[in-house]
Amino acid sequence: MKIGLEVHCQLLTKTKLFCGCENGFSSEPNTRVCEYCIGLPGSKPRVNRQAVEMALRIATALGCRIPKETFFSRKSYFYPDMGKNFQVTQYEMPLATDGKLAAAGKEIRIKRINVEEDPARIVHEGGSITTASHVLVDYNRSGAPLCEIVTEPDFSGPKEARLFLQELSTMLQYLNAFNPDMEGSMRVDANISLDQKDILEKQSFSGSQRSAASLQTPGLKGSERVEIKNISGFKDIEKALEYEVVRQRTSYSRKKEIVQETRSWDAAAGVTRSIRTKEGEEDYGYIFEGDIPKIRVDAAMLKSIRETMPEFARDKVRKYASMGIQEELAVSIASEPDLAEMFEKVIKTIDADFAARWFAGEIKKTLNFSNIRLKDTGIKESHITRMLQLVYDRRITERTAEMLFRDMVKKPEDPEEMMKKSDVSIIHDEEKLEDIIKHVLSENSKALLDYKSGRKESFNFLVGQVMRKTQGRGDPVAIRKLLEQMLK
Repeated sequence: MKIGLEVHCQLLTKTKLFCGCENGFSSEPNTRVCEYCIGLPGSKPRVNRQAVEMALRIATALGCRIPKETFFSRKSYFYPDMGKNFQVTQYEMPLATDGKLAAAGKEIRIKRINVEEDPARIVHEGGSITTASHVLVDYNRSGAPLCEIVTEPDFSGPKEARLFLQELSTMLQYLNAFNPDMEGSMRVDANISLDQKDILEKQSFSGSQRSAASLQTPGLKGSERVEIKNISGFKDIEKALEYEVVRQRTSYSRKKEIVQETRSWDAAAGVTRSIRTKEGEEDYGYIFEGDIPKIRVDAAMLKSIRETMPEFARDKVRKYASMGIQEELAVSIASEPDLAEMFEKVIKTIDADFAARWFAGEIKKTLNFSNIRLKDTGIKESHITRMLQLVYDRRITERTAEMLFRDMVKKPEDPEEMMKKSDVSIIHDEEKLEDIIKHVLSENSKALLDYKSGRKESFNFLVGQVMRKTQGRGDPVAIRKLLEQMLK
């Protein structure tokens, strides 16, 4: 099995790649356009320097070779999403080549990095690409700057492709190159082919496995490369590739050839659908874009870029590990730049290991459940620091802190004030706790008998029941100590 990816990342620039129109999503179609965006005759492009520099930063982070000179070309094709009937991209001389990124336990080679303009957005009204009653075009996206990152076919399975994209996404966020929450910010074309040996080894005939040599099907070779276009979302990448593997193996078992073609991913149905026979690069008739001069990348520019590279996730994981933080927690925190930034501020006053368990655990879980990023909540360093200090000083329980943080995500407030208003301070009063424990023991005679007969897990059940009676406010250390004493 061979899988290669073409990743199209929409760069976070203020304006589009070849004009001054605002770059960004708009709910009102065709409002962020000019003569160039819609391809009117005589309109001329001008290059967005910020987009080129941003792509150079990506190339540097991926360890690519960057030539001293590059240029743009016209890629000709006729489709409603490109008003000019050609796309300005790079082909003969890409911005960068020969990079690599460690992901999925291996090094994935980067073949090339190009800068190009995004086509318009096609809207299929009344169905999918194959069943739509009619098609609408929104040119707001036309001309948005894209960085295309093309890998070698180094993936040996769908899961590896997903893990690579997650790693790449994290790196791009640290570079502040794209916004993963923006619609269409990362779209992927996946190329996949299977050789006959792989396919036949996976198939069983008459209930038994035979060797690949004995199962050769006359006239059938390895599958042609199939391209799945415009997949969004890491899970959909994996699902689309998994479906395509099954489809190709099934076709082989029925002695059908796999043709070179382009397919689309129907996420709702969970299938790929054929949309056209795949073109070769020569079919696009690339020619030099004469309206844009060649771009020279000098040593001073590259030196400035290298000196301003951020500390990436992999660097942060090593740094956190040197603090004694578990690798799993370190990886979880470092995977989101804003989370890592806040964590590093908080641990200036809070124990690093204690804070790491909270950031990788309840804080991240609550943010994911609310489908929001920490930077968008308005929560400040002081909010989290005070909340964790309250837990560390045993003024509130961990459960209470979880509830406070959930409220904080909706409306950031000082956790100490929230604690006072809600009366959720921890119960240390041993006399009060003893009364509650007595009630729990009288209500749970079976668990009490189980504990006395040697079932130690019943003890944790009883602790949980006491915590429930205190609405999560009981001091767990005091509860365990008193319960042990009363069960002797």
